[in-house]
Amino acid sequence: MPQKLTHLKSRRGLPTRRDWLRLGVPATLGMTLPGVYASADSATQRGAGFGQAKSVIVVFTSGGQSQLDTWDPKPTAPEEIRGVFRSIPTTIPGLRICEHLPELAKLASRYAIIRSMTHDDLDHGSACYLALTGQFHPRKSSNPPPRPTDFPALGAVLKRVRPARRFPHTAVHVNGPLLAPIEIAPGQFGGFLGRSYEPFEVGNVTHRDHLLEGLQRPADVSADRLLSRRGLVDALELASRIDHRLPSAADKVTLAREAYDLINDPHVRAAFDLEREPPKLRQRYGLDRSGQACLTARRLVEAGVPWVTVFFNHGIRGQDDHPDDTDEYGWDTHNDIFVSLKDHLLPRFDHSVSSLVEDLSAKGLLGETLVCVMGEFGRAPLVAIEKNFVGSSPGRKHWARCYSVVLAGAGVTGGAVYGRSDRIAAYPQADPVTPGDLAATLFHALGIPAETHYEDLTARPQRIVTGSPVTKLFG
Repeated sequence: MPQKLTHLKSRRGLPTRRDWLRLGVPATLGMTLPGVYASADSATQRGAGFGQAKSVIVVFTSGGQSQLDTWDPKPTAPEEIRGVFRSIPTTIPGLRICEHLPELAKLASRYAIIRSMTHDDLDHGSACYLALTGQFHPRKSSNPPPRPTDFPALGAVLKRVRPARRFPHTAVHVNGPLLAPIEIAPGQFGGFLGRSYEPFEVGNVTHRDHLLEGLQRPADVSADRLLSRRGLVDALELASRIDHRLPSAADKVTLAREAYDLINDPHVRAAFDLEREPPKLRQRYGLDRSGQACLTARRLVEAGVPWVTVFFNHGIRGQDDHPDDTDEYGWDTHNDIFVSLKDHLLPRFDHSVSSLVEDLSAKGLLGETLVCVMGEFGRAPLVAIEKNFVGSSPGRKHWARCYSVVLAGAGVTGGAVYGRSDRIAAYPQADPVTPGDLAATLFHALGIPAETHYEDLTARPQRIVTGSPVTKLFG
């Protein structure tokens, strides 16, 4: 049977801002950033897995990936619950997953499955916000637009507490922006930290020429002239003594500096040039948007980017308007779920994600990279037709009370199952995990304590996450 993990939570009261100021900047963060506070406990006291990751890759399956038809099949349940797919054994005795994930079944010893993710937000926009920021949106179960007062994306928080040293951007979003359902979803941006903290956004990486063109120095600007412009920006910043808590001023300077770094650094351009990879490897990932986005994530981690979010599908449900284009399919499968999964979603997901895990391992990067496959929620246990949606065969409604997430690398115990769902994968039966807990786990792997606080642009202390890390996931 797969290894069972026991969840040990520690719910301590939050210290006051005065307490954080007294504690000072933590040695565990390895830096001296102003306005960042945490206790200075040792890594040993933090528990297993603390600080083992140099980078995090989030593969975001937006739209609501069905737990029953992927990671948590219920083969003994009635067909209207289990669906039409069979389950198959993995390399771990007793652990079974969907029959349409054969490559991932072979790699079960390298990842752990959380089968007890849970929350109560039932619409895509606000639930994506919850997943990407670790914070509930004020308008729960809605599709709100992004706002400058939003909480920042997790990658933006990372830039605030520990900016990258080897790459101009601490966080990169690939294959975005995420649309939910047809408008840009909240939670992907800098929020109240300002635009200078936003993850660098890369769209369709299969459009190589367009992508690399944007990273080239303009033909009519010499290297000396570009260097002179960069010097002018630095001089203006120094002369004006900009208060970096003022977003309008700080954003302009930071964005300009990063733009110069991107254009000037051949290391950066190389990271986005997928044609440097062997053709067979590119084909193994899949030559579609999601496959090449996963390959880009590996290249970015190799280049020193600490946080990469791959939007596996750039829209939660594009199949209504583009039924013949696999790249447009999202996991929001209200109807036609089994056709959509079998013919469009699961084959490319199986190839792309298994290739990412194998490639990271082959490159010697998996031990220091935490891969997290997650979405905003799951799908309902009951299979049924929904009259208000396109499609002629049954599907599954939104379901947030119980769904699955997969973690690999950075010391995660391979072949393990954490948490347990009930007999129809509707509710957790043991060890519930919230999006806040998951976010805390990602930061924990990076060596950043969950109780770390940072000052926002109004000097108010903000805790980086609301949950507690699931340390039992790590060996």
